[in-house]
Amino acid sequence: MPIVQVELLEGRSHEQLAKMVKDITDVIVADAGASREAVHVILREMPKDHYAVGGVLKSDQ
Repeated sequence: MPIVQVELLEGRSHEQLAKMVKDITDVIVADAGASREAVHVILREMPKDHYAVGGVLKSDQ
């Protein structure tokens, strides 16, 4: 049972997230030989003021 966790900043549409989940699942099925039903994808979205690069919040960029 492959479990893929993706952490990303919020702001993507439902359609973008659905495509991402499908594409990730397709790759795991093709490359790891797992069944589609066995692939679990967890999306963790975070607000831009909960993530920083180089000491600067993404919400301030």
